[in-house]
Amino acid sequence: MMDLELKDKVALVTGASTGIGLSICKELAQSGVHLIMVARTQPRLEQAAHEIGEQYQVKTLPIAGDVANAEFPAQAVKQALVHFPSIDLLVNNAGRAHSGTLLTTSDEDWDSMTAIKFSAMRRFCREIVPLMEKNQWGRIVNISSVGGIYANPPLTVSHALSAAINNLTRSLALDVASMGILVNAIGVGAVATDNWANNMLPKVRANRAELHDKTDEEIMTILGKEKTPVGHFGRPEDIAAIAAFLLSNRNQFVTGHTIEASGGADRFI
Repeated sequence: MMDLELKDKVALVTGASTGIGLSICKELAQSGVHLIMVARTQPRLEQAAHEIGEQYQVKTLPIAGDVANAEFPAQAVKQALVHFPSIDLLVNNAGRAHSGTLLTTSDEDWDSMTAIKFSAMRRFCREIVPLMEKNQWGRIVNISSVGGIYANPPLTVSHALSAAINNLTRSLALDVASMGILVNAIGVGAVATDNWANNMLPKVRANRAELHDKTDEEIMTILGKEKTPVGHFGRPEDIAAIAAFLLSNRNQFVTGHTIEASGGADRFI
C-alpha cells in the first residue's frame, strides 16, 4: 500500500454515509486520516462513523444536516473546529444523478440540484480554504461527472452542474496554487451505488421494455457491457483510490484538472 503521507490529517467529506463518500472515508482512514463525516441521515451516518473509527482507530465526527441549507456549511465547519485544530482535506461529494432535459426539468428540480451539487460545494470551499491558507497546505477534491465534459441531453440538469463544478474547480485551483493548496475534480461515470440504483435504474426500466423484469444487478451488468469500453460499471472503491492520491501529500503537481473515471465511456445512459 502506498504511503500517502496523510497520518493525522483531518478531512471533511460530504455525502459520507454511503456510496462513494463512504468509500473515500474508509480509504483515507486506512492512512490515519481523522474524519468529519457530513450527511443528511443521522442514524446511518453515526453508525458509519462509529464503525470506521473502531476499525481504523481514527477520530470520527459525524455531523448530520442538509448541505442545501445555505447556512449549514459554515455551521458544520464551526462545529468541526471545536473538535479539530484545522481541516486539511475537503471532499465535496454530496449530490445525486438526476435525469431530465432542459425542457422536462422543473425550476424546482434545477434549484434543488443546484443547491446540493454546486452551491454547497462553493460554500464549503469558501469556509475551508482560509484554514488551508493559514497552514500553507491543503487538498480539495470535488466529485463531478463525466457528463460535465461530454454533454448528454437525458441528464442535462446533472451534467450542466457538473460542468460548472469542473470550471469552478480549475478557477479555484489557479487562485490558491501558490498557497500550497491543490484542487481537482473527478468526473465519475457509471458507478454501482445506491444512488445510481435509486435514481437512474427506474428511468432505464421505463425506457427499455426488455429490461423491465431484470434485477438491478442484471441491468448494471448489461449496461456496463453496452456503455463502457472496459465492460463493467465502476465501484465506489475505484473512485476512492483516485481521490486518495489527489488528496495526499504524494500529489505535489496535479491541480486544476477533472480526472475522468468512467471506464473509457463518455456517457452512461
